[in-house]
Amino acid sequence: MTNLNRPARLNRVLLGVLGFVLLAAGAFTVATHFDLTVFVADAPLAPELIEPPTWAFVVTACVAIVLGLLCLRWILAQLARAPKARTWRFEQDPALGRTELATSTAVAPFVDEVTAYPGVHAVRATLAGRREAPALAMVVSAEQDGDLADIRRRIDTVGLPRLRQALDLDVVPVTIEFRFSSRTRARTL
Repeated sequence: MTNLNRPARLNRVLLGVLGFVLLAAGAFTVATHFDLTVFVADAPLAPELIEPPTWAFVVTACVAIVLGLLCLRWILAQLARAPKARTWRFEQDPALGRTELATSTAVAPFVDEVTAYPGVHAVRATLAGRREAPALAMVVSAEQDGDLADIRRRIDTVGLPRLRQALDLDVVPVTIEFRFSSRTRARTL
C-alpha cells in the first residue's frame, strides 16, 4: 500500500476497532441476557443511585458534541472524491465510424513524464469532464528533499503544454495537491 492511501488505511483501522467494540458489546449483552456473565439480567446497573455532580453532565455533553462533530467531519471526508474519469468521443461523421479515448489512457503518458521529474516519488492524475470542458486533478507525492516550486514550474512549462498539444486542447484547468513521501531516493557520492 502506498503512502498516498493513508486516509483509507486509517478509515479501515478505525472501522475495524469500532466494529470489534460493537461486537464485544453485543456479545456481552447477549451473554448477560442468558445469565452467562457475573451480572444478573434483572439486577440494576447501579445498586445505589447517586446523582453525579453537575460538571460531569457538562463534560459528558461536551465530549458527545466533539465526538459527534468528528464523526460528521469523517462522513463528509468520505464524500470528497477525485473526479470521475470519462470516455471522450471524437466523431465528426457517425457513418464513418467513431473514435473513443478513455481519459485515463490519455493522461497515462503525462503521469509517467511527471513521475520522472527530479524529486517526484509518485503521481496520480485524473482527467475529468467533457472534452469541451476538461479538468485535471493531480496528487504529486514529492520526496522529502524535492523542490516543489521546480516541480510545479516543470509541470506548468513542460508537462501541461505537451498534454494540451497531445489532446488538441487550448486550456486544461489543473488542480495539484502536493504530498511529501516518507521515502527518499538513494544518493550516489
